[in-house]
Amino acid sequence: MGPLQGIRVIDMTTVLMGPYATQMLGDYGADVIKVESLDGDVTRLIGPTRHAGMGPVFLNTNRSKRSICLDLKKPAGREAVLRLIASADVLVYNVRPQAMARLDLGYDVCASRNPRLIYAGVFGFGQDGPYAAKPAYDDLIQGATGLPALMAQTSNDIPRYVPNALVDRIVGLTAVGAICASLVHRDRTGRGQRLDIPMFETMASFVLGDHLGGLTYEPPLDQGGYARHLSRDRRPYKTADGYVCVIVYNDKQWESFFAATGRDDLRSDPKFATFAGRATNIDSVYAELARIFETRTTAEWSELLTRADIPVMPMHDLQSMLEDPHLNAANFFPVLEHPTEGPIRNMKVAATWSETKAEPVRLAPRLNQHGEEILREAGFSVEDIAAMVHDGVTRAVPAEG
Repeated sequence: MGPLQGIRVIDMTTVLMGPYATQMLGDYGADVIKVESLDGDVTRLIGPTRHAGMGPVFLNTNRSKRSICLDLKKPAGREAVLRLIASADVLVYNVRPQAMARLDLGYDVCASRNPRLIYAGVFGFGQDGPYAAKPAYDDLIQGATGLPALMAQTSNDIPRYVPNALVDRIVGLTAVGAICASLVHRDRTGRGQRLDIPMFETMASFVLGDHLGGLTYEPPLDQGGYARHLSRDRRPYKTADGYVCVIVYNDKQWESFFAATGRDDLRSDPKFATFAGRATNIDSVYAELARIFETRTTAEWSELLTRADIPVMPMHDLQSMLEDPHLNAANFFPVLEHPTEGPIRNMKVAATWSETKAEPVRLAPRLNQHGEEILREAGFSVEDIAAMVHDGVTRAVPAEG
């Protein structure tokens, strides 16, 4: 069983950032109870789908969880979730704290039911600045932390978002680490705590760790930015018949590159001869590499560079990645039989443990699939549950199949 076996997580998150974090906690062995609205997480609707409510974004961020739906705006729904919280180790939410307060599910209320609770919020902004109550989405935080501006420096001066929910996933990963650290603290002291993981501050640190540059100093030494990352020729290199991803970085790799390509002229060029020289002239270095790589095919470069121990990888697209020999040898994409969706391609947990094996314990659930069993565990009777269904606090458990 996974390293978090015995930990119970109440997952009150939707879309991507929170569900990605709680899926990881579930993969690591925690019992994750996903509390959804009566309509379910909106990502259930993002297609393509085989069946309504089971879209691929949902399937790939909500495995290793059980699902219950509750109307938290009704007193009985709020009381039900508080009864779940009473026996939980962690509560994760990703609405603004003000919304949790309006539901009367703020930290003080939840901690009064369970003083050992880790009450973790993943939301837009820290609560000590003027943005505290602002809504936030991945695109907005990418923009606010400079990523589109940096992209514009490298490609046609057009600001673009990274084509990936980068912020949601980075903040989700940060939340997993913070929650696990809080569990260690609780085990040492017996005390739970409130934990805020803001998107803006997390990503500001993430981006500026590379790009603060001379702005690190006071007064500044430059206008910031990591020159190697911003070079317009830092990209997959065009070959005679495609593209290849290569990085020639340290002195040993450059010596191997000079020898493998017969470019002794570059060995004596001050722009190429030393690490400092290459860093100062990175645009010229990458531009020359771009010209060199056009002279051979992708297969020729892959063979030559691998033989010379120079880092090289294919430039995959989404489909060719599924055929990557390393990922296939590691069985990274097992095709599993989902109870309602049929065969689906799963992705295995990347990290491995020598003692506590971590792997998905169940595939993504249908809406309210486990509602009755979760309520029974919390002490509700069959009659109580029937009344909740009748009153619109929850739904009936979906039929099998």
